[in-house]
Amino acid sequence: MNKTYDVIITGARVAGSTLAIYLGKAGFHVLLVDQATFPKDTLSTHTFFNNTVALLREIGVMDKLLETNAPPVKDIKFQFEDTAIEGIIPKVEGEESCYCIRRTYLDQILLEQAKSQMNVTVLERFRVTDVIHADDTVVGVEGLDGNNEKQEFSARLVVGADGRSSIIRELVKSELKISISAKVGIYFGYFSEFHHDNVPKFEVYKIKDNTAILFPTNDNLYVIAGIFPLENKELIGQLKLNPESCLRNFLTDNFPNTTIGTRLKNAELVEPVKGILRYDNYWYKGMGKGWALVGDAVCFKDPGMAQGIHDAICGARILSNILSKYKGQSNQSNQISEEYQKAIEDEFMVRFHMGCQISQNERISEQQNAVNKLISSHPEAIEKFLGIYNYSNEPDALEKELTRIMQSI
Repeated sequence: MNKTYDVIITGARVAGSTLAIYLGKAGFHVLLVDQATFPKDTLSTHTFFNNTVALLREIGVMDKLLETNAPPVKDIKFQFEDTAIEGIIPKVEGEESCYCIRRTYLDQILLEQAKSQMNVTVLERFRVTDVIHADDTVVGVEGLDGNNEKQEFSARLVVGADGRSSIIRELVKSELKISISAKVGIYFGYFSEFHHDNVPKFEVYKIKDNTAILFPTNDNLYVIAGIFPLENKELIGQLKLNPESCLRNFLTDNFPNTTIGTRLKNAELVEPVKGILRYDNYWYKGMGKGWALVGDAVCFKDPGMAQGIHDAICGARILSNILSKYKGQSNQSNQISEEYQKAIEDEFMVRFHMGCQISQNERISEQQNAVNKLISSHPEAIEKFLGIYNYSNEPDALEKELTRIMQSI
């Protein structure tokens, strides 16, 4: 067997590279592997809020990310039927701006930062095929390198940061704790000459059982997504035959009394339309004997929450802090596992359930419509509503604010 490491991380995108950076700085000897070569795009909403900006600045990559010329975004607009909830995202840790940065830029910059750590070794074009056990404990991985030659590496901990289809999660047979199937499909494209209203903003429109999401991103492009019920078989058939025309018609026809159709008219699709028709919201056990999961490998929620990048980075930080706390105490594996599981559930579970609810695609009820109108007419409630997305407050803060407003009426 080849060199022994403290930690082997499979998957070198956001979660994996971030974890490697944190662990490298903490003095761990890390092997970071990925079957891809970078830069390489991936299916992702790639949007994050200013609380994530603070984390990216902490690990030393935010200045490089700003060089990609993604527009800073401070304004967010949600429109539910005819009610708009619009405002400026609350400031977090001195950060005001949010971003939507293409994964070709984000992943590459994080990976380069990981490579710069003295204790981190990066191996691209390495496909993990199995984990190695000693009794009931994972002690390494085996796989094929770029020359299709078998290699083995050992470590005290193997971490799966390899996304929704995690091979590590499958190999260690992690327990599935929650699974809720989404009732929607998502298709999106990158468009040039799609202009914003007044200032760049994140925009979300939900009318009946359809949703449109608009994010300004790098290279003067907009990410434009259409979200629709899976029961709409006719639409799905049209998307497969002519994705661009179908996406344009979907966005133009289903969102009247918005500016989407007008803005889309002269916009040009610059890359093929991409999408996903079936996905689950899920939560797995995060750690066992000799292994751990981070990012989408451990939990995934509806992309409409725009929390995936944050969860990957924050989850890596949580895991790194716990591993640093117990460094050299391998006899504490059960306690480490329990502490990690509790930490990620405390951090992400509330918004996970929000994502599950979004993916059920229920139409807005009369009661919810009344609540939305109440929020939209009170700046304090708008701030609390938007603050859920960047963790400046929890959902119960919005509930308390609404209760206060209703008592004052």
